Amino acid sequence: MSLRAIAVWLAIVPIAIANGAVRERLIVPAAGPAAGHVISTLMLCAAILLVTWLTIGWMRPASLRDAARIGIGWLALTMAFEFLAGHYVFGTSWDRLLADYNLADGRVWILIPIMTAIAPWLVARARITSSRAPVPTYMP
Repeated sequence: MSLRAIAVWLAIVPIAIANGAVRERLIVPAAGPAAGHVISTLMLCAAILLVTWLTIGWMRPASLRDAARIGIGWLALTMAFEFLAGHYVFGTSWDRLLADYNLADGRVWILIPIMTAIAPWLVARARITSSRAPVPTYMP
């Protein structure tokens, strides 16, 4: 994975932390914990896609396979951060960290690592597809 891809992932980290703060301070008090969790998860998925869309050209994956490799690298970094920093830096218990991945309890946080893993490939694919589309002509 390139240094540019790592730099973009590092830019996503404070966005994810801010998302958590917004969830706890604004969304959960207004919508409740369950809805707050889902709303926050969807917001972060959208933010990951947006950041990826804005930076994919700068990261310059050489191919869709390279974009997929970026996603796998981001996934590894995300999971390491989620569990290691979550536990050792932020003091979150292992049980609480794992609870966010319990779909049976309505926890949809699993969408974050999934989005992190597929966003570079999705965006690169969308960019390739859109660049092949015919350029519309202006007709008065």
